[in-house]
Amino acid sequence: MSKTTPPSYRTAAAAGIASPCLQKSLHGLQDRFGKGAMEIWATMDDQEMRHRVKEARMNTFAHLDIILAELAQNVRARGGQVHFAATAQDAIDYTLAVAKRNKVKRVVKGKSMISAEINIDQALEAAGIEVVETDLGEYIIQLAGDKPSHIIAPCIHLDRNQIGALFADKLGIDYSNDPPTLTMAARKTLREKMLDAEMGLTGCNLACAETGHISLVSNEGNIRMATTMPPTLVALMGMERVVATLDEHREALHLLTRGAALQKLSTYVSFLGGPTSADDPDGPKEFHLVIIDNGRSKILADPEFREVLACIRCGACLNICPVYGKIGGHAYNSTYCGPIGAVVMPLLDGVNKHADLCKGETLCGACKDICPVENDLPRMLSALRHKLAYGNDRWNTKQHDPAEAYIFSFWKLLISSPFLYRSLLRLGRLFQRPFVKKNKMISKMAGLAGGWTTERDLPPLARRTFTELWKEKYLANRPTGTEGQKKEES
Repeated sequence: MSKTTPPSYRTAAAAGIASPCLQKSLHGLQDRFGKGAMEIWATMDDQEMRHRVKEARMNTFAHLDIILAELAQNVRARGGQVHFAATAQDAIDYTLAVAKRNKVKRVVKGKSMISAEINIDQALEAAGIEVVETDLGEYIIQLAGDKPSHIIAPCIHLDRNQIGALFADKLGIDYSNDPPTLTMAARKTLREKMLDAEMGLTGCNLACAETGHISLVSNEGNIRMATTMPPTLVALMGMERVVATLDEHREALHLLTRGAALQKLSTYVSFLGGPTSADDPDGPKEFHLVIIDNGRSKILADPEFREVLACIRCGACLNICPVYGKIGGHAYNSTYCGPIGAVVMPLLDGVNKHADLCKGETLCGACKDICPVENDLPRMLSALRHKLAYGNDRWNTKQHDPAEAYIFSFWKLLISSPFLYRSLLRLGRLFQRPFVKKNKMISKMAGLAGGWTTERDLPPLARRTFTELWKEKYLANRPTGTEGQKKEES
């Protein structure tokens, strides 16, 4: 079976912009959650909390080996098992080994970005294991054979009419676009799946080294059923998702729920740290925590980008980004989209491979303003662009567009030479004449310049520059010599 080549960034972005359904959904999302988060940060009683959490996160990274060792020790003390996976394949192999040993035929999943990052669903299905997403949004995406388009709201690109048609086709129910009816249909199907599942699989929002627990945050009860009903539970965790103390966990959780959903606390916050006791009917009999590196050590070792690991995956930057707000998540063609995806995906998966992501953002700074931990994503995006412009051995980056580099080198030469710059202006005035229309605007340009006029008209080069006008109006009639000196003295 041939692998379908995904559409390019430009093609997918154009499709997103052309979709009325997506545009309506994105506008509603950003109007409510983007503005709402900014209002929360502005009116919080504790204005130092964001800075305090960021400082704690960075301090954790300075001692990450010790803190992860403490987490593993405390999980094992509760009877849980911990595996450190250097690569995505290591994590997959360990999870498959657990599933094989327990004769697993069905896995029920809680929402997990890192499971998508390492492509574990495909590996489980290839081993003959049924994988069922239990988060409603992720379940809809799974039924549609689609990909998530938002970190928190994976099916934001679908409306209730499309979901109704999907459920009628896949679940065999009568068509309805009524959200409660659709929710109950999904609930009935998922409950049946969870009753017979042999293994649960989740991600990890935050882990607390001091107590040896991981926490899962959700507004649906399904994640609790997926973690307590199956006899075996595997939790996948990016190695940066740890905090040192319970106090630090509490504050980070406050910021996560506010940034993600404008809530003081989500409906369900679950703490898991090991298998259930022998006399407790609820909870897994085996608990496995898989702590995954998969490129994070390289980011940790680079002071220029270490800051991005402080991200708590709330999705707030997507809710305010003007680029994401127009093109949607599918245009990024990656696990993580939006401004955070434009930084973390190049670092995890190749700067050249994801060059369009870090070059496509506006650097407006809105993502930094809304980020609960005040990550300076615009600075990191600029740093990635620098590596694409000049190449970088540390990040195995080649010069992305040599022609672009030559153009900017030529431009640097022009603007550093007044004679060449003025000569170019004169030539530009001459060559622009065929493109200037009756409205005295340029509506279409040729070649590489054509992109500037796709969605807008441009004013032509003025007949005279500001410098020329200044000289004509003020300097030409200015008195000189003795006459000018006498006027100034008077």
